[in-house]
Amino acid sequence: MALAVIDIGGTTIKFARADGTMLSERFASDTPATLAEFYAVLSAAVTRLNRAGDLVGVAISSPGAVNQATGVIEGASALPYIHNFEIVPELEHRFGLPVAIENDANCAALAEVDSGAAAGRQRVAVLVLGTGVGGAIIADGHVAHGAHLSGGEFGYMLQNGDTLSHQATAVAVAAKYNAASGRTVSGKEVFDLAGAGDALAVRLTEDFYQALAEAIFNLQYSYDPELFLIGGAISRNPALIPGINHHLDQVLATVAIAAIRPQVLCCQYLEAANLMGAVANFKQTH
Repeated sequence: MALAVIDIGGTTIKFARADGTMLSERFASDTPATLAEFYAVLSAAVTRLNRAGDLVGVAISSPGAVNQATGVIEGASALPYIHNFEIVPELEHRFGLPVAIENDANCAALAEVDSGAAAGRQRVAVLVLGTGVGGAIIADGHVAHGAHLSGGEFGYMLQNGDTLSHQATAVAVAAKYNAASGRTVSGKEVFDLAGAGDALAVRLTEDFYQALAEAIFNLQYSYDPELFLIGGAISRNPALIPGINHHLDQVLATVAIAAIRPQVLCCQYLEAANLMGAVANFKQTH
């Protein structure tokens, strides 16, 4: 089953041909500024990918709250022109092929469940730590979108009077460090400084781990997943999982009656996750 696969980003749109779980002919284009240009870029890419053999469909990862029932991308993103109209039927008409679209974070989660770190698991929570905290909930091997398409929007969770997005991202840690120190460093650099013993960096990164551990504990006892996966660039940091587990020890010691220890791993897929998850979503949809 050969598919054209598209990962729509605010700056770049990535394309590939998928034959089973193998991606080939990968290339990218700058994200257009208008809907007409968007249609032209996607149509040209699908035609190019079809030259290697007939495609049976087009699998797309997209920002926004994708309503699978209506074929509308709800919510908002850096690309306002893709939202709030029936885009799936329009693309199917232009391509002459079936189309399936899913939210990018949900695609990343589906990739992990289909063939990544959560392969074979049915109930998984994926937290993606970027500018904010996004993610996805997988139930019975499928995305649990929620009544308002907000399943997995973990960044809105309140802890100690602030959102998780303001506590459990490298971006937030860097902003706090820079405000307190007068320096200008990145989130990665703050974690490096903590490893070198910088007192302010140690305090802020420990706060980060504590907020994340508490959120994971709360999700364990509300959604009760088999596995938690952490994605985003910070998942490359080898100190991440040990740091989370250390603070989970503290949380579990505080709530002595809690008998379930959350299992936490990093996502396996990075830059290809959205493409591979779009393929998994197409298979589930069609």
